[in-house]
Amino acid sequence: MKKVLIITGPFFEDIEVQYPYYRLKEEGYEVIIAAPERGRVEGKHGYVINADLAFDEVRPAEYDALVVPGGRAPERVRLYDSAKSIVKHFFEQNKPVATICHGPQVLISAGVVKGRKGTSYVGIRDDLIVAGVEYLDEPVVVDGNWVSSRHPGDLDVWMREFIKVVEA
Repeated sequence: MKKVLIITGPFFEDIEVQYPYYRLKEEGYEVIIAAPERGRVEGKHGYVINADLAFDEVRPAEYDALVVPGGRAPERVRLYDSAKSIVKHFFEQNKPVATICHGPQVLISAGVVKGRKGTSYVGIRDDLIVAGVEYLDEPVVVDGNWVSSRHPGDLDVWMREFIKVVEA
């Protein structure tokens, strides 16, 4: 069974955690959520999730793929060295990584996007460009192991393409 890690934090975009969590479980994957601390984490619209692990408890080698949802969480998640180390592992090992909305902020801080193609919420477009990304305003961009989307309206194509990359 494939294991997928979702990393997030307080004020995540609720549906950007819920949708991949259940969609990936539907595919038969084991899905684990990590946050700054174990336990209760509240999204920006009040949805509550349970973080199975704290970032510093994650052993990235145990996972086949990574999801970084958006909302306000990435601006906080990117401050944790342990979260950046998790992201670096997935890129160094060429494992599938999915980001949506503000999720690429964590990748920027981890220093893994230079020379890549990707997309995000338009509000961080310039951040991606400055970090060396060829920004494309498309519903989903697949660049090797990285699958990125812009916003909740892209959830269906985002997960469809991510699952293809995970299964490849």
